Order: sequence, then structure tokens, then C-alpha cells
Amino acid sequence: MFVEVALPPPAAVPVAERPARVRRMLRAAPPYLYLAPALALLVIWTYRPLAQTAQLSFFSWNLLPTRPMVPVGLANYERLIDLPDLGRSVLRTLLVIAGLLPFTVVVPVVAALLTRRIRGRARAVYQALVFAPMLVAPVASAAVWQWLLDPGAGAVNRVLGTGLNWLHDTSSAQLVIIAITGWHLLGFAVLVVTAGLSGINSDYSDAAQLDGATRGQVTRWITLPLLSPTLVFLTLMTVLLSAQWTFPLIDTLTQGGPAGATTNVYYLLWDYSFHNYDAGLGAAAGILLFAGFGLIAAGLVWLSERLTFHDD
Repeated sequence: MFVEVALPPPAAVPVAERPARVRRMLRAAPPYLYLAPALALLVIWTYRPLAQTAQLSFFSWNLLPTRPMVPVGLANYERLIDLPDLGRSVLRTLLVIAGLLPFTVVVPVVAALLTRRIRGRARAVYQALVFAPMLVAPVASAAVWQWLLDPGAGAVNRVLGTGLNWLHDTSSAQLVIIAITGWHLLGFAVLVVTAGLSGINSDYSDAAQLDGATRGQVTRWITLPLLSPTLVFLTLMTVLLSAQWTFPLIDTLTQGGPAGATTNVYYLLWDYSFHNYDAGLGAAAGILLFAGFGLIAAGLVWLSERLTFHDD
């Protein structure tokens, strides 16, 4: 004969009696839980494709599912370095960066300084007009610019009185791509600089003017140094993203031509992968591009920490 004995439930451990380490972990957990979805998406959409690209760079594959990937070791990297197209595309990328810097740094600073006293509805209208080109889809704007630059009936040639074939001349195609891209980015850069100016404390300029400083001296010695973090940010974006910004226009207007005059490093790896069907070579170009721009970004960030001024 068995007798059932009811055991009392285990007593819950009071929160105060939990180990201090567990309490610290519970208090520190909420911020990481908030970040978890963003980190998961970052891993899925950024780091996982990057790892797959690095793996693909050691194989030869023509993108056909029925053809297996053949391991080739470092052959793709050796081929890529030996190809003259890589050096020429890097030079064109540097020219694009140099051509876009006036649109993303110089002109926005001048425009923001000249118009920072605009107030009321006029300010909203001004910001809308300046930012409007950024809202136009690159493919749509490319179609409009192709019509404007038509050598026979284009409005640009009619105004200038020339018959230049802008998009099919090696001396002008790159300039056209830079000008259209700069037109797209100018409004965004002006708004970024305007936001940077609004964050500068006006007490500095007021104190300098009381000491007899002119408006130009205030701009040179106070406003621009305090605006340096914003300018470094725009410079960093231009250096890292210029090739990506020009890609839709190049693919729509010139397809890298004429005679490769508009093929930069970003379009080159696209050309290797999806025009020549050499996925391994395109992946190797992508990895070299990622490493190169990563080093440039690290160098610019290091310089920005030593050259910029902050309103502390």
C-alpha cells in the first residue's frame, strides 16, 4: 500500500537574492534585445552575402545552375591584377571622386552660407526646390538627360550652338556622368550642410563680432572649423559611394562606353559578373573593392578625429 504525500512547491528565489551577475545581465539585456532585429538583418543582408562573395572569388563559375563551380584558388585575383582594365577603372573612379567633390562639398557650403538667413515659407520652398533632384529616379532622369543631350535635336546643343555627341564622345561622356550625378546629389548635400550650420551655437559669432571681427572672418575662423565634421562626413560619403552613385546613369546612358571611358571599378565588377558571365572574377573584384575602400574609410575616419573641431 502506497501513500501519496503532497510536497510543497519550491519556494521562488526572491529577486534580491539572485546573484549580482544575473541582475546585471538582466539590466543590460534590453538594449541588445532592441538591437537584435537590426543586427539580424545586417548579418543576413550584408555579412552573409559578403562571406559568400569571398567564397565565390576562389571559384570559376558562369552563373548557370547546371554548371558546377570549379575551385581555382587565387587564379581570379591573379587574373584581375594582370588585367589592364582594373588600373584604368581605378583612375576613372578617382576622376569621378574629384569631379563630384565640388558638388557635394564646395557648392553646398557656399549655397548654405548664402541662404541661411532665409526664414518662413520661403525657406521651405527653397529647401523643396533644392532637394527635388534627389527625389527623381536615376533611370527617369537619365531618359530626360538623354533627350536633352541628343546631338541632333537636344536642347543643350541648341543653347550652346554645337553638335557635340555628348554621350558617345570619349572626351565628354565622363563629364556628363559627373555633372548629372552632381545635380542629383547637390540638394542632399546642401541640406546636410544647412543642418550642420543650424547646430553651431551662435554665441561664438556674436562674441567675435563684438570684438570687431568681420562676417568673412567669422566664417573663416569660426563657422568653417565648427562645420568640419559635416564636411568630413560628406567627403567620406563621396569617396566611398561615388562609383555606386554613378552606376545607374552609366548603365542607362553609356554602358561603360564609349571605349570604356565611363567604366569605373563598380561598373567593372558588374561587367565581369553579368556581361562576361565570370562570377568568380567579378567576386574577386568585389572583394578587392571592399578591402580598398575599407582601408580608405579607416584612414579618413582616423584623419577626421585629428583634423575636425567639435563644439564641446
